[in-house]
Amino acid sequence: MPGSLYESSNLDRGGNNRKKKIEEFSRSSREKIVQSKNKMFSKFTSILQHAVEALAPSLPLQEDFVYHWKAITHYYIETSDDKAPVTDTNIPSHLEQMLEILTQEELERESGETGPCMEYLLHHKILETLYTLGKADCPPGMKQQVLTFYTKLLAHIRQPLLPHINVHRPVQKLIRLCGDVLAAPTENEEIQFLCIVCAKLKQDPYLVNFFLESKSKRNENKSPGGADGPKNAALSPDTGQEHADGGEVAQAAASNSSPSNNNNNNYNLVTSLLNLSKSPDGRIVVKACEGLMLLVSLPEPAAARCLTENTELCELLTDRLVSLYKALPPSIDPLDIETVEAINWGLDVYNVKEDAAVFAGKRPLISFLSWLDYCDQLIKEAQKSAASVMAKAVRERFFVCVMEPQLMQTSEVGILTSTALLNRIIRQVTSEALLLETVNFLLGEESEAETPAAIAHNPVRHRLIEHCDHLSDEISIMTLRLFEQLIQKPNQHILHSLVLRNLQERNYLENKPPEEREPVENGQPHDAVDLEEDPLFGDDISPDSRLSSSDWLSSSPSQSPDHSKSEGKTEVHKIVNSFLCLVPDEAKSSYYVEGSGYDTYLRDAHRQFRDYCGVCHRWDWRGSPKPFEKCNLELPFFEGHFLKVLFDRMGRILDQPYDVNLQVTAVLSKLSLLPHAHLHEYLLDPYINLAPGCRSLFSVVVRVVGDLMLRIQRIPDFTPKLLLVRKRLLGLEPEGITIDHMTLLEGVIVLEEFCKELAAIAFVKYHATASSSP
Repeated sequence: MPGSLYESSNLDRGGNNRKKKIEEFSRSSREKIVQSKNKMFSKFTSILQHAVEALAPSLPLQEDFVYHWKAITHYYIETSDDKAPVTDTNIPSHLEQMLEILTQEELERESGETGPCMEYLLHHKILETLYTLGKADCPPGMKQQVLTFYTKLLAHIRQPLLPHINVHRPVQKLIRLCGDVLAAPTENEEIQFLCIVCAKLKQDPYLVNFFLESKSKRNENKSPGGADGPKNAALSPDTGQEHADGGEVAQAAASNSSPSNNNNNNYNLVTSLLNLSKSPDGRIVVKACEGLMLLVSLPEPAAARCLTENTELCELLTDRLVSLYKALPPSIDPLDIETVEAINWGLDVYNVKEDAAVFAGKRPLISFLSWLDYCDQLIKEAQKSAASVMAKAVRERFFVCVMEPQLMQTSEVGILTSTALLNRIIRQVTSEALLLETVNFLLGEESEAETPAAIAHNPVRHRLIEHCDHLSDEISIMTLRLFEQLIQKPNQHILHSLVLRNLQERNYLENKPPEEREPVENGQPHDAVDLEEDPLFGDDISPDSRLSSSDWLSSSPSQSPDHSKSEGKTEVHKIVNSFLCLVPDEAKSSYYVEGSGYDTYLRDAHRQFRDYCGVCHRWDWRGSPKPFEKCNLELPFFEGHFLKVLFDRMGRILDQPYDVNLQVTAVLSKLSLLPHAHLHEYLLDPYINLAPGCRSLFSVVVRVVGDLMLRIQRIPDFTPKLLLVRKRLLGLEPEGITIDHMTLLEGVIVLEEFCKELAAIAFVKYHATASSSP
């Protein structure tokens, strides 16, 4: 009995399983049949719809546009679940269809004509409603959709939309929503929207006045708050637009641009971009910086004032510059600072491991130089008054507060690093306003002639010039390089401050008849001696040492009465020979090395002089010296702190390291190339009659040569040793045994090359002047 019951139960269970399988099979079959019917029905419906569309005319664009807009508003009427993301609704597709209709409508109409769909959008304040929905982010993600709609609308529609009051008002409100949350999920859409607004303002700069929002009207423009805000906006009746004619629009813009209202205006577009420039996403930062670049270049004075007075733009520029500078290591090799690749802002793609492998501190250095480049370019592109304000902010907040203490410190390592960084900064700055403020920081703004008692009045200037003669050769070389870089910059005040203001009265010249002049001892302290009678320039000089007229360039101008000494111009061949013959034959070594003659300097001098003339042509420098009768020759002459240090170092050329001598002569040759009559006379004319107690470049070199001639007598085999040192410097001879008097021998070689360079400069300048004379 139990066995039969067990078997019966198994049979029942087996029957039930078979029944379930049959039911599942039949259910799946029915589902497949239904799906197949649905697919067939969908295909049939699609075919029928295409047939109807082909046979019947499509709805007018306006009706289609209204349909899509009503579909969006009906969503808020019919939907109670406002937590579902917007991507689960049809709102994005309806917005996209509205944009396509507006674009198609514009293409079908004549340029500048507003179609009914655009009229509907403006008249029914659709942008205002969308702004309210985006602000509430209802449904979630709606803000992103609204930003995209605004961006595409402004980008795709060619007719000017921003002048319409029902466009620029909601655009202004939407701008305020951008950047209010750092690293928001809508950052990408926010920056795209802001940048298209900036681009539209760049096309029509006067429109920027609509975006200088009065603080007093800010509360009036606020949308109603509360949870029902979005629905109320979507359900509000189409009351139409309060049309503002051209006069009202112009009046609103004029009221914003009034100077008296500048302090009461918000420049929300700039504020939002500044907020986004702090994003952790580097791409967002670059786009924000690009937007700011467009805004600062707008020529509207009201916008420029509002930009600098009512936003934190200056603070952002300087604070970031300061923080990046302070992030640099306290010590960086000056060579690394000088040779690190130039980085344009926004393009500093980098690899941390590779940068660290090159040298420690490369990444922070590149970041600092990249931001400096952005500040420089921003100021360069900015409206003139805004550029001046931003440049002054960099001077006060960065140069004075950060750089000055670094330059004034006593640590040699710190001085060397800060000077190298300053040199790199000067090299990189190209904007006129920032260069001016940099120069004023370094040299001061004084324009009157210097006096020995007043050279320390400007601490930074005084310290930098003193560093040209520092106990540390590295600091001296780096500071001399800084000044070499500085005098090549297109800023007139640099040269006026360093040298020209002390030469403008020509009181370095003796203004007495020959019979009243003081006697000169041994040709010193000034070179008023007739050089034709000086033993260095007498007839016993070998013919090979002179530069004959036939050795000039074939295009050399012939002497004419216009260029005779009787009118104050010494013949060029006498000047050239004066420099070439300064160094005695036994101290010359270039004859024995091929390709080191005087002519090698002519090409470089010609190119550099041409470049200098291109820089200085707008400075209205006089082509001839100031007439004696107009000069105040009674004033005591002081060559100035800068030339004093250079002349002092030049006087020690036989006792200084080779690299120091190269840098001193490089700076002096750059000054000699300048196309200024007084500077040319003072540095390159050996025949001027110097006032008692005064010295010129030529007189300093004459004194060095006199000292050299005495030393030569005490050094055996001087000429062979000199030639060996020259070949080693040129890499023609390997380093071997140590040579005595190495510093002296290297100094003699630099002295010979410098004299040849000065001769080439004198000839090139004379040739250029003679060629340009009528």
